[in-house]
Amino acid sequence: MLRQGVVAGRLPPGTRLSEARVSEALRVSRNTLREAFTILVGENLLVRVPNRGVSVARPGADDVREIHRVRLALETSALRWSDPVPQPGLHAAVEDGRAARGRRDVTGMADANQRFHRGVVELAGSPRQDELMSRTLAEMRLVFYSMRQDPSFHAPWIERNARILELFEQGRREEAAVQMHDYLEASRQQLLDVLEGPAPAALRGPGTASRAGR
Repeated sequence: MLRQGVVAGRLPPGTRLSEARVSEALRVSRNTLREAFTILVGENLLVRVPNRGVSVARPGADDVREIHRVRLALETSALRWSDPVPQPGLHAAVEDGRAARGRRDVTGMADANQRFHRGVVELAGSPRQDELMSRTLAEMRLVFYSMRQDPSFHAPWIERNARILELFEQGRREEAAVQMHDYLEASRQQLLDVLEGPAPAALRGPGTASRAGR
């Protein structure tokens, strides 16, 4: 439940987690909660700072670079080495993404996109790779948190997903893998531009724009 709260955005990056309040809310002992904290720290979803306690991780630019290195390895290899058979689950993820785009539903687009990329890794048939991808996508949710209100951030990737799927099902696995490589490189750069550049107006705090113009 704690992991789901982080991944779903109910506990935004930087949120401090009080042992007393969280253990009471989840109805678990503090010892059990500390064990859960330790696991989630190991998964890079929480951070523990001496004398300050535990808080939800706030991924930075270096985290984005590392996450995308992992995704490049997992997703491109799955496309290169898996049998190009019909993938109804991936088609459903693409169509759900399109429907969410039509509604300007940012959460729906993000959910569909993550389902698509998780499904790509599942092509490899490796439970260990599936687990690594699930943990990686959970970190991505924290990265995406600041873009949660911007439909234009997720919308352009939906048709790129569709093209990758089309190539894969046609047996053009190397082309699909190259397309995925280019997709992930572009996605990485887009995120780095947000994290390392000036904050977009929608992400600035009250009064920031007026101060910047002075």
